[in-house]
Amino acid sequence: MREVFRDVDVVLTPTVDGIEVMTRGHLGVFTQPSSFVGLPVISVPVADAGPLPLGVQLVAAPFMEARLFRIAARLEADGVAAAPVAPARS
Repeated sequence: MREVFRDVDVVLTPTVDGIEVMTRGHLGVFTQPSSFVGLPVISVPVADAGPLPLGVQLVAAPFMEARLFRIAARLEADGVAAAPVAPARS
C-alpha cells in the first residue's frame, strides 16, 4: 500500500459492487480490508444512484484522515455525494 500512496492521494473504490447483501451481516466487509491494515477509510453515498443504495469509499495513507474529509466534502459540494434526508414524522 505504501507504493500506491507514493503516486496518489486517495483511492476511490466501490462500497457495494452490484451485489445484494444483507446489510447487518456485511456491515464492514467492504471497508475492513483497508481499515484492517491501518488505513483511514470513509464511505460516502452517491447522489441519484437509483433505487438501490450505492456508495464509494475513499482510502488514504495512514494519518491522512483530514484529506478524506476534505475530498468527501468536495464530492458533496459538487453534488456527487448526498445522503437522503428522511421526512419528518408528525
